[in-house]
Amino acid sequence: MCTPWRHLRPTTATLPGLRSATVPRVAAAARWSALAAVFALFIGCSPTLDWRELRPTGSGIVLLLPCKPVPQVRPVRLDGQVVSLTMNACKAGGQTWALAHADVSDPTRLAPTLAELLVGVGNKLGAPSIGTGNTAVRSLAVKGATPHAGSQRQSLSGRLPDGTAVQAEVGVFVVGTTVLQATVLGPSLPADGVAMFFDSLRTAP
Repeated sequence: MCTPWRHLRPTTATLPGLRSATVPRVAAAARWSALAAVFALFIGCSPTLDWRELRPTGSGIVLLLPCKPVPQVRPVRLDGQVVSLTMNACKAGGQTWALAHADVSDPTRLAPTLAELLVGVGNKLGAPSIGTGNTAVRSLAVKGATPHAGSQRQSLSGRLPDGTAVQAEVGVFVVGTTVLQATVLGPSLPADGVAMFFDSLRTAP
């Protein structure tokens, strides 16, 4: 049984794991996508899903997570532009749960950035052919989010770089000029938990 939702005070921290746009040596050594921190967190965890409400600073979004997130903030390159990407991620029930967001400032960058995020996930899992085989794509509507043709949700199956077989449910969407990516990753995904996670996404009042 899940415990009552808890309101968290969002925090920020700078941790290693995402490609730095300001340190060429680090960037060359670790070519991380926005999902890098999620993959890094994918190591065993408690089966308990302890849902709580989260309002990540700067995201404009409210959502439920089944665990206490570990925030990370790093400069990354998306669509050729250096942006500050914030990720809140945690592990529970054998899965990693995460929300990443970055303000791209220019509305013309929204479409290519959303596409880059989705392609990056597929590439990381060895499932680059979106919409075929081991990847399924459908539209995503988040309550209060900015309507955009590039807002999509995809289900993938593949393997991490170490050969671990995983499944992933990933959604990308827009609030203003902020792009967001919601992700659940694990050896198997609980349908009810994934539904609660994605259904809880909404813009903050």
